[in-house]
Amino acid sequence: MENKGIENISSNFNPKLKAHKVKQIELKNEMTVSQLIDEFDSSGVLGSGRVSRARNLLIDMVNDDDMQIFLSVAGPMVPGGLRNVIADMIRKRQISTLITSGANLTHDMVEAFGGRHYKDLGFDDEELNDAGIGRIADVYTQSGDFEVFEEKITEMLEIIEKKYDNPKDKNIISIEKLLYEFGMLIDDENSILYLAAHNGVNIFAPGLIDSMIGLQLWIFSQDHNLHVDAVGDMHHLSDVVFETEKVGAIMLGGGIPKHYTLASNLLKGGIDAGFQITMDRPETGSLSGARLEEAKSWSKAKHGSKLVTVIGDTTILFPLIYAGAMDHFKE
Repeated sequence: MENKGIENISSNFNPKLKAHKVKQIELKNEMTVSQLIDEFDSSGVLGSGRVSRARNLLIDMVNDDDMQIFLSVAGPMVPGGLRNVIADMIRKRQISTLITSGANLTHDMVEAFGGRHYKDLGFDDEELNDAGIGRIADVYTQSGDFEVFEEKITEMLEIIEKKYDNPKDKNIISIEKLLYEFGMLIDDENSILYLAAHNGVNIFAPGLIDSMIGLQLWIFSQDHNLHVDAVGDMHHLSDVVFETEKVGAIMLGGGIPKHYTLASNLLKGGIDAGFQITMDRPETGSLSGARLEEAKSWSKAKHGSKLVTVIGDTTILFPLIYAGAMDHFKE
């Protein structure tokens, strides 16, 4: 039997297709991150290929003047070291909307109030508990920092309550507006909440109640008259979607932030482009592990949309992807 070769098979199957050889990655002294990902791009397969395609898509999305970018952030990304990366994207107005967990915003506030996150201390969890230290994998926090957080957020809620003391509106505030008010009261120019409030970037946190912010809201509500309306955010979020010509999505992790990003764009037929970084598997049917192509079946991603799924640790891969794109962003 004649061996026609991959080039002939490719051409016969589809004349528009051309077989490309995998180029072996070459490493050189003093390479930039951008040059390294260019090597990934030349190889183009497996994990390196996915990273390069996500980098290229990020460049296209940021440089597209008609595209608004939603950034969804799940998991402990602020404790894990990505606070400044997210803050820079807001500062540069590279994203229009941030959708994240209440936990990430809690940890942003902890840092804004002078608290910190610490590396592995090498003790077991009972010793940590006795010492007033909480653990997130190998990230540590001090209970004293959360005591400051509780004090500061109560002061802020009292100020916000006075501003929204309006019987006509039944003393109701949406989660988005609450987060905006927090941002306006925070005195830290590196805070995600501060920067979003001062740069016109929307923050939505649909799972806010499942966080230390939510716990403090519940405590505050016991003897105060400020009411938070979770449904209220949908008014503004739907306006953002309908008023935007094209939507791109960067999804770091899955969970509620990923779903809220995709589901909100269902109103207009889905996102136009997007990439996700996840460690989860698709076999269990969870949204967190679902490949983005699945979103097309729900009209959460448009037909013909550019989609990339990258498997791995977000704290490694997103800084790599973003750093590899920085040289290519328009001024």
